[in-house]
Amino acid sequence: MSKIKLTNNFKGIIDTTLRDGQQSPLLFDTYTYRFSLDDKLTLVKGLLESGVRMFEFFAPVVSDIERDDFASIQSYIRSKTDDVMLLAHCRCHPADIEQALDAGFDGINLYIGITEHAQKYSHGMNFSEIKDRVIPVIKEARKNNPDLYIRFSVEDAFRTDLTHIYELYDSIWEYVNTFGMPDTVGIATPTMVYDRVTALKKRYPTVDLECHFHNDRGYSLVNATTAVLAGASYIDTSIWGMAERSGITSFTGLLFNLFQEDRALCSKYKIELSYPLNVLMASILKYHVPYNEPISITNRTHTAGVHQNAMIHNKCMYEAVDLADFGVTKNQLLLGPLSGWNLIYYFLREFHFIDISKEQAREIAQEFKMSAHTIGRGKKPEAVLLELVRQKNYQKIPVQVRDLKKRIEHF
Repeated sequence: MSKIKLTNNFKGIIDTTLRDGQQSPLLFDTYTYRFSLDDKLTLVKGLLESGVRMFEFFAPVVSDIERDDFASIQSYIRSKTDDVMLLAHCRCHPADIEQALDAGFDGINLYIGITEHAQKYSHGMNFSEIKDRVIPVIKEARKNNPDLYIRFSVEDAFRTDLTHIYELYDSIWEYVNTFGMPDTVGIATPTMVYDRVTALKKRYPTVDLECHFHNDRGYSLVNATTAVLAGASYIDTSIWGMAERSGITSFTGLLFNLFQEDRALCSKYKIELSYPLNVLMASILKYHVPYNEPISITNRTHTAGVHQNAMIHNKCMYEAVDLADFGVTKNQLLLGPLSGWNLIYYFLREFHFIDISKEQAREIAQEFKMSAHTIGRGKKPEAVLLELVRQKNYQKIPVQVRDLKKRIEHF
């Protein structure tokens, strides 16, 4: 990333947890299926406190429940602040737009696919018919609503020929606030993202650019970071990156990476609430924060003996970034088959107050490793280790309560 010169057009993150996030398979895996109104209000409150000021929702046409929930959410948000933009994800269809405006949305996020796949297997229109649909709809929406925020996206933009995108965008750029570049099927690479973002910004310098990256190839986070550095105005995210299939860009993951590039990019957001926000989602789904979330306790968890030894002395050896800035205030050193004598020595002395020498810790460590096959669901590593220790009849260390504050790690 450092080789890319920062082009700071970044205006912020658009959260789509309550739209694309509700399409995540994880809601089925956790038997949640959809967020209740209480869930939605809880998540919106957390996102507002974290600094999010742009939210994307389903268009009211999707269902009466989503329409009614939005009315309640809108009322809640307006009671807290006016500095928020509420956007409806709409098909490029007059009925969708009309219902969104009637519901009180501040803007419309219009989309349509123009690839051969979309023409054959989705809406069935050819490219000429698509233009005949899109151009009048957008011109009419602008004419009737001069102050309305309008974004238009060519769906599946990274499998769409750039000349076709230009042909359509050239016809409407004067009528929209923002163009979208969604990687709908997660096919983009960082090189593709950089090239297309810079090309679009050069061609449409007065129009904002919004990017939406799916994670099918595992690139959503690096693609989103690249897009910001290349000049994108907005990035779509969700909590945990929840969305269709493998998801999209994680909200807290993006903040974490932008922070490394330029802290000013995160100035609008309370990054210290990142981990609490991830835990908030976990409490709703009754599920753990995913292990591959950058802002998680697992990203400060160490299991190998060499790592644990270094962490006991100085965490900078295996933690390059201080996650405490993002709300992760604890470390975890996991006692297990890979642990070395240093951790065993530390664990026994600091947590069980056993008067053991370093040489004795080395001996116990060897016996512990030989007993690793007994560790499992029915018997935790600590139980195996303490059984070995009890056989040795070691003495206890007299400990004052004030001394316990000196312990630096958590097991």
